[in-house]
Amino acid sequence: MRGFRNLIFPAAVCFIASIGAGQTVPADASSSAPATITLQDAIARAKANSPDVHAAMTDAGIAQQDKVQARATLLPSLNYNSQIVYTQPALDSLPRFIANNGVREYIAIGNAHQELNVADLALYRRSIALAELARAKAEIAQRGLIVTVVQNYYGFVVAQRKYSTSQMAAAEATRFFDISQKLERGGEVAHSDAIKAHLQLNDRERDLRESSLNLERARVALALLIFPDFNQNFSVVDDLRLPDGVPSYEEVEKLAKQNNPDLAVALSAVKAGNFEVQSAKAGYLPVLGFDYNYGIDAPNFATRTNGVRNLGYSAAATLNLPIWNWGATHSKVKQSILRRDQAKLELTFAQRKLLGQLKLLYQEAQTSSAELDLLRQSAQMATESLRLTTLRYQGGEATVLEVVDAQNTLAQARNAFDDGEVRYRTALAGLQTLTGSF
Repeated sequence: MRGFRNLIFPAAVCFIASIGAGQTVPADASSSAPATITLQDAIARAKANSPDVHAAMTDAGIAQQDKVQARATLLPSLNYNSQIVYTQPALDSLPRFIANNGVREYIAIGNAHQELNVADLALYRRSIALAELARAKAEIAQRGLIVTVVQNYYGFVVAQRKYSTSQMAAAEATRFFDISQKLERGGEVAHSDAIKAHLQLNDRERDLRESSLNLERARVALALLIFPDFNQNFSVVDDLRLPDGVPSYEEVEKLAKQNNPDLAVALSAVKAGNFEVQSAKAGYLPVLGFDYNYGIDAPNFATRTNGVRNLGYSAAATLNLPIWNWGATHSKVKQSILRRDQAKLELTFAQRKLLGQLKLLYQEAQTSSAELDLLRQSAQMATESLRLTTLRYQGGEATVLEVVDAQNTLAQARNAFDDGEVRYRTALAGLQTLTGSF
């Protein structure tokens, strides 16, 4: 592995170093040193700047406050009411309105209220399930963002590598063009060889320009994710040489059943549906209320008037029995049952979908991991093949087409190896959206 790295990627290392110095690759000029971003840095920055993740976290926060408000309906409430009522007096100095107790009536009462309602209890439990659902959706948004960051981060890394490969291919094509011209001047090869070498050089220079454009695209795509101000003055750490291993399928399946947010969303939706049905059915039940009042309800705003104590209390209990509401309660029950049944169906589908996705993504990770060795061997052999073919051409034993084919094969093998590493890392990230970290 060390020999392969020294053989194939020496220019890539120099190129990545030149990125950090602001050289070679077209980028926005800046006098300040570029920030070095790791994958974990990029993920943290993307989470802080992603509007989708922020929206999901906001929904989770709102759902949490809904739970607090639903719980408050189950607890006693305490209120204070202060009021003065003036009533037009009659001729005998009594209040004109019989509902009032005097011409002037002062009210300053504290009220403690408690209501026992089965529907409120069910709604509170439903709010708990909906809060869990919102948190699971926020987790889905974060894990999906991680996959996007991994794709764009390593897409930028590979774009750097491909630019370096294009540089080396262009340099090799230039060297081979010089060789063909010298051999032509010496009468050792035909002019057609020099023309073919020139065509190959033109193709490699065009590829170099395209890879430079693709590098800028990758830089912009990553910058949009991780910076709030569209900063392009940064470099990344190429850690594709240190891939994570894939655990056993049994371990992955166990983690997926425990930590899958899609499954958590479906389960929470079923819970919320069950409690919604309970709340709707509670419309058939009576509601019991208690009130305790303490304070002043007197013609003078004072605790005592003429030696009489104005402070006092009253208590009341109410029972509300639902009799008839034209089928509204029955309709609400039917609505809630329909929504609950739909949630149950979505749960069974989420369970099947999880098993299917888990199997496919695990096989994708295993396949891409196994193919890395083959791609690495191909890149090694293509490097050696080009070296030997060039020597054979100089010795008159190979044709120009063989050299051109060896050059193209090497560039394709290097790019395929880089793409294979990104594919493996992306497959791991996709698998972790189902399982969490492993």
